[in-house]
Amino acid sequence: MLKIAYHPIYKHPLPEGHRFPMIKYELLPQQLIHEGTCIPANFFKPSVPNDKYLVAAHDPEYYYDLLNLKIPYKEARKIGFPLSEQLVERERIIADGTMKACDFAIENGVAMNIAGGTHHAFSNRGEAFCMLNDQAIGARYLQSKKLASQILIIDLDVHQGNGTAEIFKDDPSVFTFSMHGANNYPFTKETSDLDIPLKKNTGDREYLVLLKEALSRLIREVRPDFIFYLCGVDILDTDKLGTLSLSSEGCRKRDELVLQCCYQFQIPVQCSMGGGYSPEIKKIVEAHANTFRLAKHIYF
Repeated sequence: MLKIAYHPIYKHPLPEGHRFPMIKYELLPQQLIHEGTCIPANFFKPSVPNDKYLVAAHDPEYYYDLLNLKIPYKEARKIGFPLSEQLVERERIIADGTMKACDFAIENGVAMNIAGGTHHAFSNRGEAFCMLNDQAIGARYLQSKKLASQILIIDLDVHQGNGTAEIFKDDPSVFTFSMHGANNYPFTKETSDLDIPLKKNTGDREYLVLLKEALSRLIREVRPDFIFYLCGVDILDTDKLGTLSLSSEGCRKRDELVLQCCYQFQIPVQCSMGGGYSPEIKKIVEAHANTFRLAKHIYF
């Protein structure tokens, strides 16, 4: 059975001006159940995890300053919204959802987190609405449990996974791959193990050819035994914060390429949703829903 992390705190309202993207966390589970892709039993509720898993990916001083809301004002501004206990709790619960999804992925081949994809969180600081890096935490969790020896992170959000690249820059057992808009935030990039920066208005054809070639190379050369997939839908041509021009069908084919690859080579994959900022919420929800539909179709 497809297992999906969801907690009501995912839809916790942000300060005015940041609330719109949060609506998808409420609408997406409703849509998946309404259309029959999922039933309530598909969803599991994560909780606040043991701190030891979070400090395995993040500097303890940074983490406990975050937990106690003692982040210096200048650093807190880079996160992008006022910190609160509930927002920090939300981030910790999202990380737990990704860790538990790792276990379900090993059991079933694939597992999802309705939220997550907080790839701008560095080991020692937060940035761009990201405080804790859920997939980096998931990778450290797998390592601590000796459940994976060679991990591949596939980051296909329109923004480079700069925090993820920094966290694993000295760890050859975690290979970071980011394919993103060259002119998108972050404007100063970190160095992933493989970066593919894309020119403005890159469309379906070029994107999918490059991705297919990269996946083939990575499976052959990295030989991963676990994959994290960050499947942001801010690559759409309608996205107000993106610079790429993929259609909804192109975005769906992207997910199909990744999930079929994982299925074909029998590599467990955990998926976190990442960004999506199209002006119409139905466009965002539909693009994310395609990822879940494909996972169910391919695996179950």
